[in-house]
Amino acid sequence: MNLLHRWYCRSDGWARIVKERMLPAILKEIDLGENVIEIGPGPGRTTEWLSDRLPRLTAVEIDPDLARQLKARMAGTNVTVVEGDATRLTMGDGEFSGAVCFTMLHHVPSPQLQDRLFSEVCRVLRPGGIYVGSDSTPSLFWRMAHIADTAVPVDPETLQPRLEAAGFTDIAVNVGKKSGLSFRARKPV
Repeated sequence: MNLLHRWYCRSDGWARIVKERMLPAILKEIDLGENVIEIGPGPGRTTEWLSDRLPRLTAVEIDPDLARQLKARMAGTNVTVVEGDATRLTMGDGEFSGAVCFTMLHHVPSPQLQDRLFSEVCRVLRPGGIYVGSDSTPSLFWRMAHIADTAVPVDPETLQPRLEAAGFTDIAVNVGKKSGLSFRARKPV
């Protein structure tokens, strides 16, 4: 992340958006189960909200500094922070009841690696497990926040077939005018 983006993702303003609007809307009426994996928590604003609502959460963060800081902040809670690459998860097959990723997919450097991430998430989910996420859609602010940064937007039109190719079914993709895209998908039983 560049400095502007890193600042924004750590800001109180972003925390309010995440906690008051984004996560309640995306996760409304969704049961993630008792053991959930979060992919790409960054500075952990989503992790904080999730930790208050889930019995057990594993957060996988590729950035060593962000992982270390989040691990220190979440010490003694129901959250396990793992420094790792979500395109090569070290967790076992079928380990998690649910998976989430919020506004991070565009940081994965190519559509092929995004697809590998989808496949890995499907692998570590139990049969019937749910995968829920969101991502930004490009806007002027989004482009400014990603100058000299990895920015590979997810095309909402191709997301469903990409999730199907990764092994998911029961897929729904929603696009809002200001809110970007959100999705949910299930690993078949």
